[in-house]
This record gives sequence, structure tokens and C-alpha cells, in this order.
Amino acid sequence: MALRKKLLGLCLIAVMLLAAMFSVSCSEGAGDAVVLNVYNWGEYISDGSEGSLDVNAEFEEYCKSKGLNVKVNYTTFDSNESMYNKLKSGAVSYDVIFPSDYMIARMVKEDMLLPLNFDNIPNIVNVEESFKNLYYDPDQTYSVPYFVGYVGIIYNTQYVDEEDAKGWDLLWNEKYKGKILQFNNSRDAFGTALFKEGNSVNNTDETKWRSALELLKTQKKLVQGYVMDEIFNKMKNESAYIAAYYAGDFLAMYEENDNLAFYYPEEGTNVFGDAMCIPTCCKNKELAEMYINFMLEEEIGAANSEMTYYATPNKLVNQNAEYIEYMSSIHEDAMYILSPEFDEGYVTEYYHNFDEDMLKLINDLWEELKIESTSDVPVYITCVVIAAAIAVFFTVRAITQYKRRKYY
Repeated sequence: MALRKKLLGLCLIAVMLLAAMFSVSCSEGAGDAVVLNVYNWGEYISDGSEGSLDVNAEFEEYCKSKGLNVKVNYTTFDSNESMYNKLKSGAVSYDVIFPSDYMIARMVKEDMLLPLNFDNIPNIVNVEESFKNLYYDPDQTYSVPYFVGYVGIIYNTQYVDEEDAKGWDLLWNEKYKGKILQFNNSRDAFGTALFKEGNSVNNTDETKWRSALELLKTQKKLVQGYVMDEIFNKMKNESAYIAAYYAGDFLAMYEENDNLAFYYPEEGTNVFGDAMCIPTCCKNKELAEMYINFMLEEEIGAANSEMTYYATPNKLVNQNAEYIEYMSSIHEDAMYILSPEFDEGYVTEYYHNFDEDMLKLINDLWEELKIESTSDVPVYITCVVIAAAIAVFFTVRAITQYKRRKYY
């Protein structure tokens, strides 16, 4: 028995040693590649689908030509706030991120971004001057422009009367109750209401924000849902007819359903810029800067813009006749939709970062909107049903007890 135990023990030790050796050999094989962690918006890069260029794979090949074994670990987020919260938690580490303007300003203020070494990003010369040194990064220290866009209104010409398709009012038109979509993020949703009332999206007057909240509450009974990426299927398959959304995404939807149309509301709209940044949790800053520089190559910039239908700040791409021809083949007004030449006096505003008190107010107002019932009727009906059920329960119970007393 003792010998058997010794043999079993020796076998167990041997198995453990083999497992350890196997683990080491595997980890050494996997460890040959340097991992670059990239965190971007969903559907916001040319990924090789539908015959497009796989940008991340191209970067890996580019690195290989430089004698580097690099693996891009690419993941996505659906809002600036979710990206911010994930990084703020400290539970994750990324090397390159793609936040929007106001979020860049917030992250700079909170020391969440590293200054860039532009010696490693010589392709910054390819960026249009009009997209440099913007309010959120006035010294062009922490960011490199990636895409620019505007918010407008998408509608289905089969179901929406043309005379109704003007201004932000369309999102509040009771004629289309149940077929209207609203943004599922606070800044954009409140932006629609603030613009509708002629107010700046960057004002800090609480009364104006509460007025916008009341406006959104009146809209809520008309809204089919609060959405982000879900808008694509809903508008393409015509389960919804109207939505405020980003101009570039309209072109993607239009390619699938040419009944869709787009316009910029006369009261004004949001212009936004998304940029490439390096967070303080970055593990390989030089490689991250190499990636950013690679994204500014003409071929790569064109591939990304053609895949996503967003306007690129890359002047080499915007001067490329093949690129212009391709985008115009999607929609005859594509270049205007992507980079509109607004009339003098038309209001466009970037979202600015707010202080903590203002951010808390907006969050509280947003929560109030989301939890409020769209109507008192469903609540009333629910209460009546519950009360009736309770009454039936106690009535049946009383009858049963009476019968028991009668027969026993």
C-alpha cells in the first residue's frame, strides 16, 4: 500500500512538471508577440469585411517589415461614458483610445492622458489645419484627429411627409408616435432638446436644462426606444421612421435602404471630433505612437473613411479623386453630408466638458427621464389588477375556511 502511494505521488509530480513545462513553452511562444491594446468605437475602422482593407492586420504586417512581432488586441465601446468609466476603474489597460472632444478635455483635466511625442508621429502634417488646436486640446498635446462628424435627422421618405421634415420639431411630431428613435446617451439626447429651444448645448443654466428635460418628457410617449447601434437595423428594416443620429452613419444606412433621407436642422446642431489618444495606463507608448502615425497614412485614412462613411481630417484623402468618386457613388450629396458648408450664421457647437456639479446635474436629469413612466395609465391598470388579484385571493380563502368550518 505504501509503495502504491509513493508511485502515485511520483506520477502526480511528473504530471505537474510536464504541465508546467508545457505552460512555459506555450507562454514563450505567445510571448514573442508584443500586444497593442486598442479601444475604439464599434464599427469605426476598416476591418476587412466586405472586401475592405483590414487595417489592424496591415499594421501587424507593417510592424513585421520593421522586424517587430506585434499583435493588435482590438476591442470596442459604445459611448464616451462607458469608455471613461472602464478606464477610471483602473481594472483595464489600453494603449490607444478614441474618445470624443469633450471627453478628451475631461480626461486631460483628470490626468488620464499622456502627452504625445510627435517625433514618432510625423504624419501629423497630413491633418487639415482646421482640425488642429481645437478647444479640447489647444496646444495639440494629447490628441490626433481621427474623424469629424455632425448630428442630423434621418427619416424615411415612404412614411414621413416632406413638409414635416424640417427642424428638430420632427422628433416631437405626434403623427409619427411609436416610430421615433432618440439617442441613448445624455449629451446627445439633451442636445436635441436644447437646440430645439434655441439654447447652447454648453450652457450651465440649470433652468434651461430642466426645460430641456420637460421637453424630453413630452417626447417620451412618442419614442419607440432610446438607442445607439440598434438604430441601424431599425431604420434599415423600417420598424422606425425618424431618428437623430450621426451623418456618417446615415450613409451606411442609406446604402441598405435608399428610402432614407437626411437633413441638418435649421436651429443648429452638434459638430464632434473623435481623436486618437494614449491613456496613462499605456504599456507601450512608442508602439502606440507608431499605430497613430500609421492611421494617418493616406491609404489607411481612405480605407477607414470608406468603410465607416465618416469625414476624415486627412487632407491627402480629401484631395484624392478616387475617394471623392467612391463616396459620391454612395450618395450624390455624400461630400456635403460628411463635411457640410453651412450658411453663414448657422450654429454648430462642440460639446464642452463640464465640472463635476454640472455633470451630476445632467446625470440626475437623465436618470429622471429614463425612470419616469411614459403614462399614468399602465401604472393605474397594474394597480387595479394587483388589487383585484388580492381581493380574489382573500375571497377564495374566506370561502374555503367557511366550508371547512361547515363540514368539519
